[in-house]
Amino acid sequence: MSSRGRVHGKIALVTGAASGIGAACAQHLAREGATVVLTDRDAARGAAAAAALGAPHGFLHHDVTDEDGWAATVARVVADHGRLDVLVNSAGIGVLGDIERATVADLRRMYAVNVEGTFVGCRAAIGAMKLTGGGSIINLSSVAGLIGAPDLAGYCASKGAVRLLTKSIALHCARAGYGIRCNSIHPSFIDTPMVEAMAQAMGDPVKARVALERAVPLRRLGHVDDVAYLVVYLASDESRFVTGAELAVDGGLTAH
Repeated sequence: MSSRGRVHGKIALVTGAASGIGAACAQHLAREGATVVLTDRDAARGAAAAAALGAPHGFLHHDVTDEDGWAATVARVVADHGRLDVLVNSAGIGVLGDIERATVADLRRMYAVNVEGTFVGCRAAIGAMKLTGGGSIINLSSVAGLIGAPDLAGYCASKGAVRLLTKSIALHCARAGYGIRCNSIHPSFIDTPMVEAMAQAMGDPVKARVALERAVPLRRLGHVDDVAYLVVYLASDESRFVTGAELAVDGGLTAH
């Protein structure tokens, strides 16, 4: 393998990159030779994450629910770097609630970030990528987009939408001959601030964490690197024949 890295020379945009999975994806892509633009609505933490990577990587303040902001962000990446090769839609939120307790307000919040943010981001990226020969779009869904969870009615709905949106985009881009691939990743319980917040919301975070670990056949929570390794593969030319796929990173949870 070339010492230049598996994604050497590629320009990547990673949303939700201030922490968690997004931050790990940015780190691994940078380590493998990509120039990474991190975005997040948390300007302080996002800028710090980019600074830790050093030049030529950078940070743009961006809320994925802002449609105009998406156009401006992609335009800035292209202006600064000449093109966009990889988009990682990692920004996402989750709110506990079964169908009887979940609120429409919570559902709309999750749809705004998880679904609409991904939708608009993909559209903006395609507009840039199709002009330069293609690229790779990687959407972070969840195992909750593959199987049901009784206490995650709205989250399941939003992540299931990301799964099929991804397939629609993959088919559209393939038929149009854009050279753009689009795939979804479906993590289970990854040790991130969002999962920690969900555990806190369950009342007893220690007990909740143990329950989550026991639900996974490999008997542990996933690590952000477990997801980032797959992102690097999908961003690289190694996956050039992979599009429209749904890839679980779940310790065997969906193998039942």
